[in-house]
This record gives sequence, structure tokens and C-alpha cells, in this order.
Amino acid sequence: MKKVFIDGSAGTTGLRIRERLSEREDLTILTLSEELRKDPAARKEMLNQADIAFLCLPDAAAREAVAMIENPETVVLDTSTAHRTLEGWCYGFPELSKEREEQVKSAKRIAVPGCHASGFIALVAPLIEAGALPKDALLTCHSITGYSGGGKKMIAQYEDDELDPLLSAPRQYALGQAHKHLPEMQALTGIENAPIFCPIVSNFYSGMAVTVPLFASQLSEGFTAEDLKEIYRKKYQGPLVVWSDTPDADGFYSAEAFGESDHMEITVQGNAERILLMARYNNLGKGASGAALECMNLVLGAPAEKGLVL
Repeated sequence: MKKVFIDGSAGTTGLRIRERLSEREDLTILTLSEELRKDPAARKEMLNQADIAFLCLPDAAAREAVAMIENPETVVLDTSTAHRTLEGWCYGFPELSKEREEQVKSAKRIAVPGCHASGFIALVAPLIEAGALPKDALLTCHSITGYSGGGKKMIAQYEDDELDPLLSAPRQYALGQAHKHLPEMQALTGIENAPIFCPIVSNFYSGMAVTVPLFASQLSEGFTAEDLKEIYRKKYQGPLVVWSDTPDADGFYSAEAFGESDHMEITVQGNAERILLMARYNNLGKGASGAALECMNLVLGAPAEKGLVL
């Protein structure tokens, strides 16, 4: 039976992973008492005992944790931003290609994708790969997320009995265009220019909708909106990333639609001239803990969707 340790199990992502793993009979969860949870020596011992170590920590703490690991067999899944574009780390989005899936299966160091970045990369990378979108395209990305992505402090703000009126409406942030997901969004798609990125947090717990708008004139010569649909249809056949022709019957697109799911839905809307590339998923599922567990499953030789909600 494989041993798993969650370093940072008190945070939102760590708690979610622990809750899910507690239902697994094929794993043993290594735990530390509350008194030892932040003790470096105790953490180091657990990290080196573990077959699988989840890091649910701030970037600096995640780097420190990796430096503690001396056991060459310990597989690390880091949910922070610290290692996502670092050489020697496998980016944990297996749906990008069969080669990527095989890399995840054999990797000892896996960087779990960022929530916003997951949707953008799922939409843009296949088009770059197929030659449908030039690498020098100037792109914009709009992303709306539930407040759980902001961690314990933000959750407490939104769930306060005396909710600040400013929190009742959607709020755009990262206004300086320096969001921490931008490096992976650029690196994993292969685009030459980071997108103009507009993340928005809103007053619902979990869920996410990412949109990349395009003019048809931005596509490579000979490609149309219908070609993009076919690219996604062939690329994303499940179980965790799926294509949909008609995401909503009422003409609206709800970011909260998959707030309890671990899968991602891809669609193309708009018309022949103005195209909307759209991804919808749970920021705590395929955007965080679900993605981490999917990668763990592949490392263990289990079906990618084992223990996940589809």
C-alpha cells in the first residue's frame, strides 16, 4: 500500500486532497500532530517516508520542502506556482498529448497546473500545435472564478455574516498584468507573447469559466471556426476533458455549472468572424485538487479518473 503525505494539509487545497484520499483503500495517509505540523524535522521525516508527497504550500515553503527530500523514490506533486516552468519538472496536464501523459506516469517531480492557466492552456495549446493559431498571436483571456480559489482568508471574507457590499459583485484583480499564472500560460502553449489576462472573482464558492476571444482574421490562413471545433473534438474525448457542442440550452454560460465536478468542458461559440474559445470547470477540481489526484492516479498506474467526480 502506497504512503501519501500532504505537506500543507490545513489549506484549502490540502484539506480537499486529504478529504478525497481518506476514502481510498489503496493508500495510507501519513499525518503529523497539530504540534508538529510546522516542525521542519518532522516534516522532513514524513516527506522522505512518503511514496507520494503533495505540497500544498506557498511558493517559498514548497521550494524548502523539495530541498528536504532525499529519498529518490518519493514522487512530489506541487500545487504551488514554484516549479511550473522549471526544468526537470513535469507539468501535470496529461490531456495535452500522449507524450505528456507518459511523462506524468514516470515523473518524480510534477507541477500541478494553476486554475486559470488550466483553461487557457487547454484552449490555446492544441491550436498552436495544429498550426491553426500563429505563435505570435496577440491574445486576451477572460476568466471568472469562485471565491474558494482565494484560500481561507478570502473564503472567510465572502462567508462573513456581514458581507462587505463590494464583495457582492464580481471583482477583477491582478490589474497590473503580472498574474502569477502568466508564465505557465505562455510557456505551455508556446505563444510568443503573454496574453492580456483579466481574472475576476465572484460571489459563489467554486467553479470557473475561461474565455479566449478571437477574430477569424487572427487564425492561420485556411483555418475557420469549424476547424477549431474539429481540433478540440478529436483532442478531448474524456474522461476528464471533454468537448461539447452546446454547453447551455438557455443561451447563458454559467461559471458555477461544474462546481462539484472534476472534469473540464471545452466549447467554441460565437460566429464565423468573432469566435469564443471557452473552458468551464471547477477551480477546486480540474483547477486544483482534482488535477493533483489525476496525476497521482497516473503515477500509481490507476485510471486517471479514479476517486474523482465526473
